[in-house]
Amino acid sequence: MLSILLPMLAAATSAPPLAPPADEAALKARVERVLAASPVIDGHNDLAWAIREDQEGIIPDLNADTRRLPVPLQTDWARARAGHLGGQFWSVYVDTQASGARAVEMTLEQIDTVKRVAAAYPQVLQLAGTAAEVRAAMRAGRIASLMGVEGGHQIDGRLSVLRQYHALGVRYMTLTHFKSLSWADASTDAPRANGLSPFGRQVVAEMNRLGMIIDVSHVSDATMAAAVAESAAPVIASHSGARGVAAAPRNVPDDLIRAVAAKGGVIMVSFYPGHLSDGWRAWDAARTAFARSAGVKADVYGPRSPAPLVAWEASHPAPRVTAATIADHIEHIARLGGQGAVGIGADFEGIAGNAPADVPGVDGYPAVFIELARRGWSDAALAGLAQGNVLRVLEKVEGIAAARRGDPPADKLDN
Repeated sequence: MLSILLPMLAAATSAPPLAPPADEAALKARVERVLAASPVIDGHNDLAWAIREDQEGIIPDLNADTRRLPVPLQTDWARARAGHLGGQFWSVYVDTQASGARAVEMTLEQIDTVKRVAAAYPQVLQLAGTAAEVRAAMRAGRIASLMGVEGGHQIDGRLSVLRQYHALGVRYMTLTHFKSLSWADASTDAPRANGLSPFGRQVVAEMNRLGMIIDVSHVSDATMAAAVAESAAPVIASHSGARGVAAAPRNVPDDLIRAVAAKGGVIMVSFYPGHLSDGWRAWDAARTAFARSAGVKADVYGPRSPAPLVAWEASHPAPRVTAATIADHIEHIARLGGQGAVGIGADFEGIAGNAPADVPGVDGYPAVFIELARRGWSDAALAGLAQGNVLRVLEKVEGIAAARRGDPPADKLDN
């Protein structure tokens, strides 16, 4: 396997031709002005899971530089200010190994963690549930904080649980995570529903009634197409890339980019190198094959990796993935769906040790915007990418829910 993958890796590490030099100071100043007026609303950050798994559930000092923690973080408030982070969908993710009532319990614990962080830093974060509340929080100089459930397994097949998550402040749900469900299929598992089952369609309808955004990251192409067709409201992909640029199954193919855009939705681009670069994916496959042969785990990267992998990485450096690579995905989506169909969903804390070199954490957003400004994006288009596009989706979802306010809740208890 290594003999097949390493030539691909060698080809991937050759750098593309450099763009002609530009007035970088002017570009940086321009982006600073745009993002000061329209700070970034990011679709996905796994800080709550990182606190659970790596910080023993204890909220660290987020006023300090969290890169210095024993298990470093990509998020802290100084870097968030430097990156012009104005709004965040905090993921209340639960691993698919949890199921049933335990998955619901863990989701409630994750919601509690987000709320504890907000209570610990009231001058930094402000919980929000509507577009108007997001705007009010940003006007007050705080990071508007919303929540997203990252997998339909977290409702345990119960619409009553979905409704209670919404009541607690959750404003999107990703229909699946890595594993297919009886009612919706994942992009990384064998299909079970072949799109959406009748219960899956009921979930979509109930989310429309509640005013909850449907998130199609992680789902199969068939489920994505069904969700877009079934939903009365626009959908988002909270942290995905363009499959036309990198062939990861988690990325959105061209026809579905067009479909999401036609419905008024937004693809929020992930910063994970495995979504961004086929060369990096080939490198990662070679690294995983080596880890297996060495009898060590491959799910930790960088200096904290097992010693054999640290040595392997020293002689097999990862292909370079940068803000320019992220911009390639953004531009591909914009070419197919328009500049109003794209947003930012970095997936920080879910990509620990693997962020692009020049976008290492929440301070890195401006690098992406500078690259796009260099490529000719207008101030209005950059502001839309930063926040306007996803706020438009949130407002449309709220409007459809308001029109359905008199409709009774779905009464099916499970699938």
